[in-house]
Amino acid sequence: MAVIKTENVIKKFRDLVAVDGVSMEIEDGECFGLLGPNGAGKTSLIRMITAISPISSGEVWVAGKDLKKNSRELKSLLGVVPQIDNLDPDLTVLQNLLTFARYFEIPRKEAERRSMEALRTFQLTEKRNSKIKELSGGMKRRLLIARGLINQPKILILDEPTVGLDPQTRHLLWQKLKELKSQGITQLLCTQNMEEAALLCDRVAIMHLGKIVVVDTPLNLISQYVGEKLWEIEPASPQERAEIIRELESHHIEHEEVGAMIKAFHVDSDDLARKLLVRPRQATLEDVFFRLTKGSLVE
Repeated sequence: MAVIKTENVIKKFRDLVAVDGVSMEIEDGECFGLLGPNGAGKTSLIRMITAISPISSGEVWVAGKDLKKNSRELKSLLGVVPQIDNLDPDLTVLQNLLTFARYFEIPRKEAERRSMEALRTFQLTEKRNSKIKELSGGMKRRLLIARGLINQPKILILDEPTVGLDPQTRHLLWQKLKELKSQGITQLLCTQNMEEAALLCDRVAIMHLGKIVVVDTPLNLISQYVGEKLWEIEPASPQERAEIIRELESHHIEHEEVGAMIKAFHVDSDDLARKLLVRPRQATLEDVFFRLTKGSLVE
């Protein structure tokens, strides 16, 4: 069953169309990734799904209910982890959680119990009386996720949850998100980290210029658009480039020119690899991302 469903959703800012007719379904209990370059419309879409920003046109359903008609009720089902740190710097770590719990009318004793449990889960217990300015970047990200869970949401929506984190903290958060998924919490993960998406997501949608280009599992996308192996060839001269392209075309091998490099997809010819002096590497979700968005930068 789709726990989040959008149908032809559009978001306009005057003449700018940030989200252009997006339709998608997120199944109960899955981790669904939303990928795309800067300016693709990911955050604008998330802000509409979380009822923070009004929908210009189209429909959004959460847990089977129309978001426009039931926004207050449906917000209680959502836990939101924003990309930008909006913790209250005047409050301690624990006070940030307790204050946030009041928005959901959680009784004081229950709010204290949930807050302490969340701090233990994210290894922040010793920092409960610290001010926000005393926390590292990784601690702030963990606290944002802890805060997003204080209302025991059915759906957790995360906008770039590990951006700027060191590898150790990033892997800790990935493990916590896996544990939450095993508890049945649906996750909508907006990220530009392809490793993160491949590791955590059951399915991903790639957005580009306000539209969803494709939706599938990471493995299926790699198989369909790149293949198991990928060649990256950097010719030494224009003449060599022309010769390599002729060879690839004569073998009917899909390829693209990306700057100074030639990328070849769906390749399984060892003889041609030896002739061109190239070594294939394992294809990744990032290769799919660049192929579908052409590596574009959108501001």
